[in-house]
Amino acid sequence: MKKILIVFFALSTFAFSNCSKNDNPAKTKDNTDSLAIEGYNLVWNDEFNGTEVDLTKWSYEVNGHGGGNNELQYYTDRNENSFVSSGKLTIVARQEEYTGTDGTRYYTSARMRTVNKGDWKYGRFEIRAKLPYGQGLWPAIWLLPTKWVYGGWPASGEIDIMELLGHETDKVYGTIHYGGTPPNNTHTGGNYTLSTGTFAGSFHTFRFDWEENEMRWYVDDKLYLTQKNWFTNGQQYPAPFDQLFHLILNVAVGGNWPGNPDLSTTWPQQMEVDYVRVYQKK
Repeated sequence: MKKILIVFFALSTFAFSNCSKNDNPAKTKDNTDSLAIEGYNLVWNDEFNGTEVDLTKWSYEVNGHGGGNNELQYYTDRNENSFVSSGKLTIVARQEEYTGTDGTRYYTSARMRTVNKGDWKYGRFEIRAKLPYGQGLWPAIWLLPTKWVYGGWPASGEIDIMELLGHETDKVYGTIHYGGTPPNNTHTGGNYTLSTGTFAGSFHTFRFDWEENEMRWYVDDKLYLTQKNWFTNGQQYPAPFDQLFHLILNVAVGGNWPGNPDLSTTWPQQMEVDYVRVYQKK
């Protein structure tokens, strides 16, 4: 009888320990030990496990001027355009009339940034997200300089970790912008196409490794782009990418690159973000 009880206790302990480790992996998202990567320190992250946007980590850009690309949306800080629920951040683009201090627009969305709350020079960035789709949708995960040391855009640089054109649901782009102010600016980059499925159909991890003399872009840990050459007029390499940058998440509507929505576009559309993690080498 004693042996049977011992065996039962051992089996019960084994079953319980397995259940606690594996049955609800979402519970480990707040445990930074579980997010460790060898050779790196986790320096900033948001797992979106709360019930609202963490304003100690994010701020909103609220405006209706369209981001300078002839975009059509009004960016708001309303819950209708961004919210946290079930362990995810959701940014929602809507077709609706909205009037703010910058006038009236007929689409709304959200643009969130970490400026002065999360600013980094070099690092490994990982963002797991599911993207919107449809003509005229333009989701982006990107970096801008916190202090425009070398002048206006893009002399001080821009790093696009991920951009998608809503009518190309299986392709994302990685790009850097640099040089001088327009028309003396330039950009270089590449793209990645899924072998099956779409970026709207499931979550994918967008990873960007930024080092002093090299940048690398990945989708689901598959390397698709490496860049080592850039410049800013009148400055020494590796300018402009030798300064602090901050992260931006947004869903634009329309604009010069994706074109405007049409009758085939369905509404609302959303980008869901499972987590954002920033690491730096030890």
